[in-house]
Amino acid sequence: MTSPDGGLRILAHASAARTIGREISRRRFLGFAAAASSVGLLAACAPSAQAGTAPATGGALEPKLSIFTWGDYDAPEVLEGFTDALGPKITLSSFSSNEEMVAKLVGARGTSGYDLVVPTGSFVQPMADHGLLEKLNHDLIPNLKHMDPEFLGRTFDPENVYSICKAWGTTGFVYDTEVITRELKDWNDFIDAAQNEASGKTSMLDDPAELTGLYFWANGIDWNTTDPDELDAAEAFLVNELAPHISAFDSNPGSGAIPQGTHALLQSFNGDARLGILETTNRPERWKWVLGAPSTELWMDNWAIPKGAPSPEAAHAFINWVLEPENALAEVDYIGYHTGVADIQSAAEEAGLEMLDLIFFDAEQLATMHEGALTEAQERIVQIATKVKAAAGA
Repeated sequence: MTSPDGGLRILAHASAARTIGREISRRRFLGFAAAASSVGLLAACAPSAQAGTAPATGGALEPKLSIFTWGDYDAPEVLEGFTDALGPKITLSSFSSNEEMVAKLVGARGTSGYDLVVPTGSFVQPMADHGLLEKLNHDLIPNLKHMDPEFLGRTFDPENVYSICKAWGTTGFVYDTEVITRELKDWNDFIDAAQNEASGKTSMLDDPAELTGLYFWANGIDWNTTDPDELDAAEAFLVNELAPHISAFDSNPGSGAIPQGTHALLQSFNGDARLGILETTNRPERWKWVLGAPSTELWMDNWAIPKGAPSPEAAHAFINWVLEPENALAEVDYIGYHTGVADIQSAAEEAGLEMLDLIFFDAEQLATMHEGALTEAQERIVQIATKVKAAAGA
């Protein structure tokens, strides 16, 4: 949204932009929770020709750029700098789940008016298959040269035909070392502590994928499994053995539970854990972050251009803009997540950013992270999560 005077307007309360807004952005929190219905929505939408404009060819930039994204998911200085340098005035609109974003695009059939959207990886190919995305013109994004190859060519878009990494992260947990005095190292330790020292003081993410993922990751099972026996076993354990010890389901512990110390053990996304520890004023050193092991997830949010985007030239220019190393660094500083740009870690170290071990991971850690997928088991996953919350009294 732009202000009456034409300047950029961020859709978040100014006093909370660095905390509340960033937490809304951080993950497709409801994306997997709504995955079953999203799959149904896309399945009901047969691929078809939709309203559109000519593809971008490097012509003059349009005067406006409309971005549909997670709330407060870009550094204001990066957005303002784009307008100052290149001209297009940015309008920001936010969604709270991938499902909401997909529904808007399906309903508009190429007339949404959005120029950029930010789907999570597992949604990219289904959206492309059903005619909701435009192909990217890589010639107009020369700053792709700055991207780390590790974060290009992901399984959901192997040639980056439709998407470019915006930000990525993972899942682990934090614990209060003043309550849990032994060292916790992996998901099995998390489960054991939840049933013992942290019983009644444990929080889990309010997202079916991560909630059920805990069981699969701890037991060396592919978290994208569709095996009925494995799903049954996950349900039995999570509902009957773990749920009685869980006191909260919170996808944003960094904005409240961690700084306020209301729980002793919290499943968390890495950037949110970092934010919570940084926001803690009462003995922040008591909190310890643990990357989920022996395996965990790698989620990735992506820039994509929706079918019929009215400003495709400006959309490509903006993607190119955010891949400039200095802009990528500003994004990392603001959202607390890796943007996929190469050598960004050394730049962040030189800039003195804090707690970089919660943003950047080595090759050994990356090897333990696996992407989620939309499968025919999504409805069952949601059902299991619902039963877990009911058993916990949530």
